[in-house]
Parts: sequence; structure tokens; C-alpha cells
Amino acid sequence: MSNKSDQPSVDRRQFIGGTVAAAGALTLAPGVILHAASEKGKAPSGASGNHRWGMLIDANKCAEGCSACVEACNNEHGLTGFDRPATDAVWIRPVKLKDKQTGHVNRLVMMCQHCEHPPCVDVCPTNASFKRIDGVVLVDRHRCIGCRYCMMACPYKARSFVHEALTDQSVNAPRGKGCVESCTLCVHRIDAGVMQTACQEACDKEGHSAILFGDLKDPNSEISRVLKSRNSVQIRADLELNTGVRYLNL
Repeated sequence: MSNKSDQPSVDRRQFIGGTVAAAGALTLAPGVILHAASEKGKAPSGASGNHRWGMLIDANKCAEGCSACVEACNNEHGLTGFDRPATDAVWIRPVKLKDKQTGHVNRLVMMCQHCEHPPCVDVCPTNASFKRIDGVVLVDRHRCIGCRYCMMACPYKARSFVHEALTDQSVNAPRGKGCVESCTLCVHRIDAGVMQTACQEACDKEGHSAILFGDLKDPNSEISRVLKSRNSVQIRADLELNTGVRYLNL
């Protein structure tokens, strides 16, 4: 694990959000206490069980050769640049799916699917992998011991491991050497009330509009209306993980 000088200054209570569901309080470390979610389903950070954040990705609109969403994610979370190698981490990546019968190729982007029943959380021995009350799956770098069980358990290969010490990090993403990390659905934006992820913003600017972020629990949200009217699919639906990321035209 990297020392304190390698890490950004972040409000840990805000990052952990809605992780505690039991009554009372949980002591994580001397002087660091998380209070339980209230009976109304709200956590101290403002995360609420009234919401479940997710994405809808239209494979027909995902343009060949476009990397705007990847670059936006990297810039938003400090995953490249700052004299670090481009292989530092990948939170969102283009994927091509080919139908062996017809030869038809679908192009889509893959990231953490923010499952309702995340395997990464099930196998984590330290509770570093956790799901917030609003459905966002995250990693607490203070608890992560780098065992990488979660990486093996994830059927989407959505997690990266930090091999080197980090400096000049983005305040949007607390990261650490020896820790696992993945897409956070731009949780810092969610908590600030900005209802658009960096990848969706970049995709919209390119004119593709292949990515739609929103509240899956709100029947009036755009993402809910589209999901109700269109036939969407989950990647590896057979695993019954109830993913927060869905796809059109696959």
C-alpha cells in the first residue's frame, strides 16, 4: 500500500457513502466512524435507496474508431497522464462481439456493470469491495489488501490493479498502489448533483449519444422510459446479477 503522501486528500465518509446498512455505528479506524443508514434508506453522504443509478448503451450508436468515452474517463479520474503509463488502468474499454453464424459485429463499451448482486463484493475478504445503497459498486482503497479475488470473480474483466505508486492524482478518484479499482459511475458527480457521467458527456459532444445515464428507479427518468419501450439486454444475463448497465441492439 502506498504511504499517505501518495494519496489525494478526500473526505472518506463521502467516498464510502451508503455502505452501512445495520443500526448503530461502525468503527473503521481510530477516529473514523461511519454511522448507519437511516430508516428512510439514506446514508450520510446523501446516497439514497430511493435511487439506483445505471447506464444504457446503444451498440448501434457506438462509433467505430471512437475513443471519446475512454479518454474522458481517463481525464476525469486521472488514469493517464501525469507521467504515468497509458497502461495504468482501464475503467472503460471498447469491445467487439462477432456473431459466428452471420459474421455480424457489434461494438460496445464495457465497464463495471454495477450489479445488484456483485460477485466482487461476495468474495472480498476485507469488505473493501462494496455496493452503495444507491447501487454504485465501489472499492475502499483503505481496506483493499490487493488480493485481487474481486478481479477473478468479475465476469466482465472490469477491474484494474494499481502496480505503482501514484502522484498528482485527480481529486475525483482516490487511488492507491496495491489496490483494485474500477468504474465508479462518476460517483463524485452523482454526489454533487451532476446527473451525467464523463463518458456520456463526451459521447454526446461527439454527436453519437450512445450512452445514457440515469435513475433506474425513477419511472419518469429518460433511461427508465427508454428501457420500458425498448428491448434491452444484460451481458451474461444467465448469471442473474441484475446489472445496472444495459445494452440496446445486441
